[in-house]
Amino acid sequence: MGRLNPITKKHSITIKAVVIGILILLMLIPVSMVKSLIREREDQKESVRNEITSKWGGRQQILGPVLAIPYITGTGDKARVSYAYFLPDEYKVNGTMEPENRSRGIYEVLCYQSKMNIQGKFSYPELGKLNIASTNILWNEAFITMGIPHLQGIKNKIIFSVNGVPREIVSSVVNNDLVQSGLTIKVPIDAENKSKTYSFSLDLSLNGSNGLYFVPIGKHTSIEMKSDYKTVTFIGDLLPNKRNVDKEGFAAQWDIYDYNLNYVPAWTGSNPDLGKVTLGVDLLLPVDQYQKTMRSAKYAIMFIALTFLVFFMVELLNHKQIHPVQYLLVSLALVLFYSLLLSLSEQIGFGLAYIISAFAVVALIASYSYTIFKEVKRAVVVGIFLSVLYMFLYVVLQLEDMALLLGSIGLFVILAIVMFASRKINWYREE
Repeated sequence: MGRLNPITKKHSITIKAVVIGILILLMLIPVSMVKSLIREREDQKESVRNEITSKWGGRQQILGPVLAIPYITGTGDKARVSYAYFLPDEYKVNGTMEPENRSRGIYEVLCYQSKMNIQGKFSYPELGKLNIASTNILWNEAFITMGIPHLQGIKNKIIFSVNGVPREIVSSVVNNDLVQSGLTIKVPIDAENKSKTYSFSLDLSLNGSNGLYFVPIGKHTSIEMKSDYKTVTFIGDLLPNKRNVDKEGFAAQWDIYDYNLNYVPAWTGSNPDLGKVTLGVDLLLPVDQYQKTMRSAKYAIMFIALTFLVFFMVELLNHKQIHPVQYLLVSLALVLFYSLLLSLSEQIGFGLAYIISAFAVVALIASYSYTIFKEVKRAVVVGIFLSVLYMFLYVVLQLEDMALLLGSIGLFVILAIVMFASRKINWYREE
């Protein structure tokens, strides 16, 4: 092989550093391919989740019961039926949520079974306040409507009682003024007895997934929910008045009054404000293997750069020539870690998959380092460095809230070590 000319010899370290930098940039391609693979597997899991929830029941939001009174508007050929709606004076829900994992192949979806007792009371509907003539009101065709988005989630025979009398239930809605999907209960109103109230009650077993929400509709709304599942978040516009989350599960209570809400208790036609105020609870899954693998893959280029830096420092301090192809092979092994992690975590969980993948890659690169340096000591140094790096990454992945701080401190320490180790290197020396 020919001798290097003086300029090349003088700048050989710089040239080598530039080549290493180009290799790092080239590794963005396989790293992006790994990230694409992670997203593809995550999308496949989401597809399975959608398939399961379409049969089991998705995120449920209960609206109602709301009392509807039909009346005639117009005359002759222009006569049509319109509806006046009334919210209950009292609305009370007492329920439980039991989590249940549903699986399809290697994928699991967190679902729940809820059991609720719903009670409330309507006062006599004063349609005169809505400027509706009493002669136009169809009292015998009055009904109660109740919105439930995923009717396939209902798992019991519902007995909807009004003043203690079971009423006929239809699993459809009369119109789309309030809800697109739900139940309709026929409740004839006694037009002559204006002091009469209409108390309702029902027991509802409802399957769903992700979360269970309610629309507070009463002058006084009281909702109590509990579960033995503890990883939850309370969502919506109104947080619980009382809540307790511990290792035994959660219990929450909401007490809401009409002055907390931004809609009127009676109206005609549609009401776009109804449903804007919601409350409820989401059952959360711990960060799954796809999220953790994606987060770890975001550190891939940093891993490659730091590993190249270690090899480069050993090359300079010990005058051991390392070919760019050898750098490339080491970087491919580092990228392979994420593919191993993804495939193993789907089968045995993230923690064990991380240990096995890290051990395999560290052993491979440390063994390969021995063939490069011909010294056990140097190979051990590389192995220890990579082991510390993988342990550090694992800790960062577990501490979500402190990840940025811990990562910044770790990089600062690494930079300080590199600066100290390279303090005696003559960057202008001839190779």
